[in-house]
Amino acid sequence: MTDTPTPPRLNLVLCWHMHQPWYRESQDGDYRLPWVYLHALKDYVDMAAHLEAHPQMRCVVNFTPVLLEQLADYTAQFRRHLETGQRFADPFLNLLAGVDPIPTDHEARVDVVNACRRAHAPLMIDVHPRYRDLLSMALAEDGKAVDRQHLTYLSDQFFIDLITWYHLAWLGHSLTHLAHVKELLGHDASFGATARRALLEIMRDAFEGLIERYAKLARSGQIELSMTPFGHPIVPLLLDINSMRGAQPEAEGPAETDYPGGLERARWHMREGLRVFEQHLQCRPTGVWLSEGGVSEAALRMLDEFGIRWTASGEGVWRNSRTLSGLESHGEDARRSLFSPHAVNECKAVTFFRDDGLSDLIGFEYQQWNARDAAGDFTRHLDNIARHLGDDCPQHVVSVVLDGENAWEYYPDNAFHFLGALYEGLASSELLEPITFTRALEACPALPLKELCPGSWVYGSFSTWIGDPDKNRAWDLLIEAKKVFDRIVGQGQLDTEHQSRLERQLAICEGSDWFWWFGDHNPADSVNDFDRLYRQQLKHLYEMLGEPAPPSLDTPISSGGGEAENSGTMRRGNG
Repeated sequence: MTDTPTPPRLNLVLCWHMHQPWYRESQDGDYRLPWVYLHALKDYVDMAAHLEAHPQMRCVVNFTPVLLEQLADYTAQFRRHLETGQRFADPFLNLLAGVDPIPTDHEARVDVVNACRRAHAPLMIDVHPRYRDLLSMALAEDGKAVDRQHLTYLSDQFFIDLITWYHLAWLGHSLTHLAHVKELLGHDASFGATARRALLEIMRDAFEGLIERYAKLARSGQIELSMTPFGHPIVPLLLDINSMRGAQPEAEGPAETDYPGGLERARWHMREGLRVFEQHLQCRPTGVWLSEGGVSEAALRMLDEFGIRWTASGEGVWRNSRTLSGLESHGEDARRSLFSPHAVNECKAVTFFRDDGLSDLIGFEYQQWNARDAAGDFTRHLDNIARHLGDDCPQHVVSVVLDGENAWEYYPDNAFHFLGALYEGLASSELLEPITFTRALEACPALPLKELCPGSWVYGSFSTWIGDPDKNRAWDLLIEAKKVFDRIVGQGQLDTEHQSRLERQLAICEGSDWFWWFGDHNPADSVNDFDRLYRQQLKHLYEMLGEPAPPSLDTPISSGGGEAENSGTMRRGNG
């Protein structure tokens, strides 16, 4: 009896991008939006738990340094508050903890109710009858707007209970099995100080050691950790604003056609990013996911300066690049090249391209499926690719890259069942080999690519961050501030500490997320939040420079106009 030969296995890299922008006013002010600590409690703890429960699974986890710094800061805040009663640098947590009283101002109470609605209602609110009933007491009959007149008759305890339920709803599935959490979820009366302290202790325990859980997974070889430049800037646009026209030649750009000193700023984001990453995760990354998968040849050359071996982008960039290089981008033979790393001219950093269709199935489609059916469907797609590639499978890699936090609230039980079934199926498949990008460099020969079309993982262009009138105006305001920054710093009168803080404040203003929100397609409430905070960050930069802020920063940049049930969080990668 002869042994059955082992079939060739197709390499798969699953890369989770963990990112939240800088939500603090300036560098050490209060947090103006709660998404860092809420996603930590719901998603970052669950994603670590899934990997710990499936030790045979291999993947890449990408962290942005600004997220790492904020996670570490919240960890310290929870610890200090529970040990000494110190205030949080987060208004919403101060209300939960009873540090601040429930506001008596009518508009402030409206804001509290609206804040507690920022969750995907069918799966995060309606599944908790008490939470749902509390919210319905504050809303008009149509369930859409706050009943402002009715708020007058609601007690402080009503708001305390509402805020408490909001935080319970944002706890990850891996936390809901804890005895103390079960007790709170089964609480049918009002929440007193003891119950709320118990919730804060649960939150503290979730934060303690969270970053270390990922560092431990990396040390074991189960995952590869990668990073994004410090402040999450669109590096190709810093290097050359005109790179926006690589995929959209006719696009209208900002009035200013150059970001002054962009290369040195990109290098600063890399240096500072590496410092923060190594400080928190105790390793140096081999790969860098450039913000929003934004690539250009100039960006790759900059990565080469830091010894970075790989980066990745979207399928749209691959398609546009093949067109520029005189290659077909459709058909089975062309598609095979999508499943290979690419070497661009003389650049040493190799580029992988995500399979947009497979990535977006996880990000946007499978939430509507039965968990096991969805995981099985995903594996079948990969099996079909493996069978098509045949004996060449081991020399190819399918790259699936998406946000590691924003999709899960649209899945039942925070995608706990889906991700569990997915990891089980991938790790046990006879046709698939889950690996990391660095491992793929060794297994898969890189194909030469004559020209790399600048673009991102969204539509293969930079249109999400530049080209719209509101986005262009935001760039003009940033460039105006950068010129003042250059003038003041160039005088050589600043001490090292002051200049360092100025550079970090500028980095906050250079982040991509501000530009993402501007425009008519996003919900007005979230656009207003980010608009106000962006202009405040620029004003603070001027203040630190000792210069008056221009009056233009008092005028809103964008008003939005789209609709979203859970406004405030981003869902990227849908090309």
